[in-house]
Amino acid sequence: MLTAVAQNSENLQYKLPSEADSSPWMTVFCDLDGPIVDVSDRYYATYQQGLADTQAAYLARGINLNLQILSKQQFWQMKQNRVPDAEIAKSSGLSGEEIHVFLGCVSRIVNQPDLLHLDRIQPGVQWAIGLLHSRGVRLILVTLRPRNQAVQLLQNYGLARLFTSIRGTQMADAAYHNYTALKTELLAEVAEEFESSLGSAWMIGDTEADILAGKALGIPTIAVTCGIRSRYQLQKHQPNFILSNLIIAVNHLLGSGQQVIVE
Repeated sequence: MLTAVAQNSENLQYKLPSEADSSPWMTVFCDLDGPIVDVSDRYYATYQQGLADTQAAYLARGINLNLQILSKQQFWQMKQNRVPDAEIAKSSGLSGEEIHVFLGCVSRIVNQPDLLHLDRIQPGVQWAIGLLHSRGVRLILVTLRPRNQAVQLLQNYGLARLFTSIRGTQMADAAYHNYTALKTELLAEVAEEFESSLGSAWMIGDTEADILAGKALGIPTIAVTCGIRSRYQLQKHQPNFILSNLIIAVNHLLGSGQQVIVE
């Protein structure tokens, strides 16, 4: 259900200027995983493979583990509600040292190239990004993924050319662990680079790292619920807006400025 409420007074300074402006009148910093890419299949495959590798390690020692593999829906709901991987392992029948073995397996395989093909672009993202670009909005990607992965994925969908800048990390598992401090550092670096011509700026993401990074730099945030955090978890960090996906976020930014909250 869509519920419209009056715009919060603290957002009045971010009114949209005329589309006739020749210079970029808005800059949108956007996360990759969540708003643009659906990683749920890859994360679930990582979980399944982690359990299989853990089982194999114990079978080699003559021990058969009694596993209870979660469904994808059960697993993803736990991830969206920030249930630690150790608790997910426990819910899957592991205990003690077995949990530590599982966590080690997950860390090793989560960002392996042979699983990246499971990532899928979110529905309507190509249209949404194309619309922002056509309206003269500067698009900057800020992701905790390795930059080369982000560039390759966006090139696969013909989107890389629409971004003014694509920023990533050198850490293979940074996105999985969602390091807030690192996300804030990346956003600060690119914001400083474009500071003289930022115009109105927004941060769009799906986790607490995106919200807190935006807040640390005074950039208003839009949190989307199509990623790895539930609406309940996102509300805890008080983003300026909580919307269901990038399409609605883009319509909001280019529209009347009325706040729309997805129930």
